[in-house]
Amino acid sequence: MSQLVLPDCDHSPQGIDGVCWNIMGQVYTPKRYAQDEFVWHATFAEETFVPPHTHVDQDEYLSPLDGEIDIVVDGVVSTLRAGEIGHLPRNRPHAFYNNSGRVVQALFWAKPCGQLPALYRKIHNISNPRRVTEIAPDYGIHFSPPVSSAR
Repeated sequence: MSQLVLPDCDHSPQGIDGVCWNIMGQVYTPKRYAQDEFVWHATFAEETFVPPHTHVDQDEYLSPLDGEIDIVVDGVVSTLRAGEIGHLPRNRPHAFYNNSGRVVQALFWAKPCGQLPALYRKIHNISNPRRVTEIAPDYGIHFSPPVSSAR
């Protein structure tokens, strides 16, 4: 049986131009760039997370494709399960965590696209979280200070 090919659908597991980024231990695969949106597939290894941060210019959304992801928006914790959609509003601190004990696949999108692809290109393979948090403000993303520096 052949696969149904729909117009303007991406059937490739590859990212645009074969790209995928290592973002703090997660694999992000860009699927669509447009001025009004940016869509990427994410693979969250066990126990990976993105700490609290805000987007100046984008609303961000995510939907686990399998498993579950814990999100925190304005300090309120919720668990998203496969097929559910989480909204991470611009200018409100949010974070997400894979506490499921297994690898989780998810789809993310941001509206509008803003500078997220440029940020991901810049921080690809940077494993030092402090360095990532120093770079991010140049791209409209502001990380909250870690608890250890809140003295």
